[in-house]
Amino acid sequence: MVRRFELPDVGEGLTEAEIVSWLVAVGDPVTEDQPVAEVETDKAVVEVPSPVDGTVEELLADEGEMVPVGDVIITFATEADDGGAETSTESDDSGTEAESAVAAVSEAGDETGIEASGASDEETAAKGGRVFASPSARRLARELDVEIAAVEGSGPGGRVSEGDVRAHAEREADTAEPDAEPAVESATATVSDDDAASGEAVASPAPTGDIERAGREQTLAAPATRELADDEGVDLDDVPTDETRDGEAFVRPEQVREFAEAQQAAQAADAEAVQAGQEAGAVSTSVERVEERETREPYSGIRRTIGEQMETSKYTAPHVTHHDEVDVTELVETRSRLKQEAEERGQTLSYMPFVLKAVVAGLREYPVLNSQLDEERGEIVTKHYYNIGVAAATDAGLMVPVVEGVDRKGLLQLSEEMNELVDAARDRSIARESMQGGTFSVTNFGAIGGEYATPIINYPETAILGVGAIKEKPRVVDSEPQSGSEANGAAVSGEVVPRHVLTLSLSIDHRVIDGAEAAAFTNTVKEHLQNPELMLL
Repeated sequence: MVRRFELPDVGEGLTEAEIVSWLVAVGDPVTEDQPVAEVETDKAVVEVPSPVDGTVEELLADEGEMVPVGDVIITFATEADDGGAETSTESDDSGTEAESAVAAVSEAGDETGIEASGASDEETAAKGGRVFASPSARRLARELDVEIAAVEGSGPGGRVSEGDVRAHAEREADTAEPDAEPAVESATATVSDDDAASGEAVASPAPTGDIERAGREQTLAAPATRELADDEGVDLDDVPTDETRDGEAFVRPEQVREFAEAQQAAQAADAEAVQAGQEAGAVSTSVERVEERETREPYSGIRRTIGEQMETSKYTAPHVTHHDEVDVTELVETRSRLKQEAEERGQTLSYMPFVLKAVVAGLREYPVLNSQLDEERGEIVTKHYYNIGVAAATDAGLMVPVVEGVDRKGLLQLSEEMNELVDAARDRSIARESMQGGTFSVTNFGAIGGEYATPIINYPETAILGVGAIKEKPRVVDSEPQSGSEANGAAVSGEVVPRHVLTLSLSIDHRVIDGAEAAAFTNTVKEHLQNPELMLL
């Protein structure tokens, strides 16, 4: 029997998803729970498994197509179908696994109703060389009478697209054109034996067609005349002459020279025509290359979701960004000492766990930054838990996995969990719930060398902290007082020394948070980053 499979809700409240790629083709055998398609939701790419054991009968959605949840995307022929084998033989899209069956179909020809392109496709599949092509490309191949197995795919993994099928059909048509005009080919190909050997046909037949060619089967000539003809590349049987000897045409040297000059003039004209055609083609190719520099891709899936989230945040919450910097020389030294200990435990320790801890310290003192505005009820909801989102750059765009309970975890645990979440976000395997429930976010644009930015709030949160790069900068600091010195133990000021400096950019929702609160929060974060020992309290 035929089993129809609907696109499931692979995410919480999902209404539609994009078919990224099919992992199976029509005629492929599948087992229960075997992935058959990759589907992109608004958060990640997930695999959709087969619900049954059987054979793929039909793919009902194209790659790149947005499909509503509940729509049938694929059908399977299961073993319970008594007539499955016969139905498979009669269908254009169905296949067989045995080479003998393919051969029988090919011999039957039109009697089976299976096109040659379909037979070749399945023959390839039977030999173990699966043809990866979208359903629309397969339909187009049948319409254009193209063997899908002969088409070179330009997509990922050699997948064949509609464009590949059209290009292949055009190449086949161009190859067949000379056969359609044999007279022209003959006229141009007989210009000289050298041209025929090199495979260079003369583009324009008009000049060579003006030469009068005798086209005899036999010609008499002196040995010197024959040698001259060979030197000039002239066929003696084509040289016009009115003289005869013993009833056969006789050619003189001057006639050979005259014919050779006419032939060379015609060839020169043909060469000019070919060159003109090549120059025109070069211009066309240049134009095509310019056009290829502009490409288009669908604004869909995760990229569209990110864009909509950014748009909602920017146009809903009035953003204000507070910039500051902090001397983190002691933090650099502390992290350097702890880094070796972390490596001995098989972990890496970046600066981000320290930043997360400093952020929690700031949120404890100024909880309004750990809040959300409930616009429907007209209430400011303050969170008394600390789930910090860490923005991560991925191929699909900026994603924000959430580290839960930052206040209850140590530096190494935070580092381990954060790294796992970021890696999962970048390879698109992160769970949807791992990017939900955040109360505050941190984005580290310093990882790529930036210092200041105006980060967009991860709405409906009310604040986000941007962390810049740590750079050495000259700073005026007070030196330690020296007892018994001329300064009588007082600190000496005005000394310029190199210090490690970190920049901070805090964006706030000005409907909820005032500028003074933003500055005070930043000062608390700075204090803990400047004195890492405070994080132990």
